[in-house]
Amino acid sequence: MERSVYDAAGGSAGLTRLAAAWHERCLADPVVSHAFSHGVHPEHLERLAAYWAQALGGPAGYTAAIGDHSHVLRLHAGNGEHEEMDQRAQRCFALALDDAGMPDDPRLRRTLTEWFARMTAAMAAYPRSPGDVPDDLPLPVWSWSGPVTAPGG
Repeated sequence: MERSVYDAAGGSAGLTRLAAAWHERCLADPVVSHAFSHGVHPEHLERLAAYWAQALGGPAGYTAAIGDHSHVLRLHAGNGEHEEMDQRAQRCFALALDDAGMPDDPRLRRTLTEWFARMTAAMAAYPRSPGDVPDDLPLPVWSWSGPVTAPGG
């Protein structure tokens, strides 16, 4: 059986490094940093890494302890259109792969960047209001060949 994207990315430790590297790049970007200008949850990086871990085939810690996909989409909803910010966040992610010491494996990096682009689009799918997000959406899971479950967005 082929190992998961989660395992190939270094498991929890690898995705925690990636979340920290991405967040650092976002804070340094003059456009993306706006998304964090109102502050973040004290456990933002741990929660982000747990979400990414579950989405990439790791343990279901995010949904067990924090919330479902609807919860995540609501956190990102109601902020209007922000295409430039989304593109720059994706660029920050691609650069953070090196910062976090992700393996120099083209298949892994392509899979991660495709997943992140898809999830960025999902997070932007409800620009008007968190109330537009449907209830009880399952957290989408991504594999080497793409989505295993469709994102709610």
